[in-house]
Amino acid sequence: MKKIGNYLLFGTITGLLNGLFGSGGGVAAVLILKKVFGLETKKAHASALMVILPLSVISLVIYLFKADIPIHTALWTSGGGILGGLVGAKLLKKLSALWITRLFGIMMIAAAIRMFFA
Repeated sequence: MKKIGNYLLFGTITGLLNGLFGSGGGVAAVLILKKVFGLETKKAHASALMVILPLSVISLVIYLFKADIPIHTALWTSGGGILGGLVGAKLLKKLSALWITRLFGIMMIAAAIRMFFA
């Protein structure tokens, strides 16, 4: 029962971040899946996508009714995102866990610096 409670808490945290920031739950999901649940790097990244998909759909529905979304921009960006997702999934299979962790860390540092000076 404790394990289910941990999963629900994890889902709540990722859902909250995803709803609040638009996609920040994915970053938290990777970190929690690795550190709390002990998943190896590649499985954590792949599992995070599975966790985030339904959260993103729910957030999208809410944003469609509550926010002014530039649909044209969002649709074209989504097309590029699908292409990038396919390439990223192939890279995930080919790169070592060490390189995935390093690239993820570099991305996080770059995002933090950009946000700090925004």
